Amino acid sequence: MKIGIVGSGNMGGGLGKLWAKAGHQVIFSYSRDGNKLLQLAALAGGDAKSGTPEEAVSQSDVILLAVWLPSIEEVIRATGSLDGKIVITCVSGLQPDFTGQTIGLATELKISVAETIQQFAPKARVVEAFNSTFAEIIASDSRQFGADFPSVFYCGDDSAAKQIVADLIADCGYEAIDAGNLLVARTLETLATAWVQFAVSSQLFPNLGLKALRR
Repeated sequence: MKIGIVGSGNMGGGLGKLWAKAGHQVIFSYSRDGNKLLQLAALAGGDAKSGTPEEAVSQSDVILLAVWLPSIEEVIRATGSLDGKIVITCVSGLQPDFTGQTIGLATELKISVAETIQQFAPKARVVEAFNSTFAEIIASDSRQFGADFPSVFYCGDDSAAKQIVADLIADCGYEAIDAGNLLVARTLETLATAWVQFAVSSQLFPNLGLKALRR
């Protein structure tokens, strides 16, 4: 799979390295430090490389958006066409100190970040995922907690895109849980906010995983 990372910070960089090690072709892009992109590609190995956001989008089938919320519209406008692309969003409305709420951009509609992205790129195949795990867990040697693997919930309106994202979640060492259509992103983003704030207030951050138990 060809994957473009737009936003190569802790989340984007970490997931990109995991996907490269799983055998995917990864392009790291959108960093304030061009040398960091080169270093990420070197550390990831395999077919990983660095490029511009436009190159990451045009040369990839799957795009990970991992940028700060206020930058979303500007970034999407600058990447070129996202038509037909699978766009994974882990964008959160939380601030660096974990305050704030994930309620989408400042529009009259109180919609999710994922739905907001879908509005900016109406022909993209948007899937929300990875907003209920921490970059520190992604960067660790293993996602495993004892005998368990943490769950990652994902949602979207395109079933084929969701299956590809589920496989990419599994490639990172998580259990993929289908949460439904993109409307559910409103709930998942609220869950993510509560999850992060609970982890911090309980002083368990970042060594905490979310697990969906089945009987």
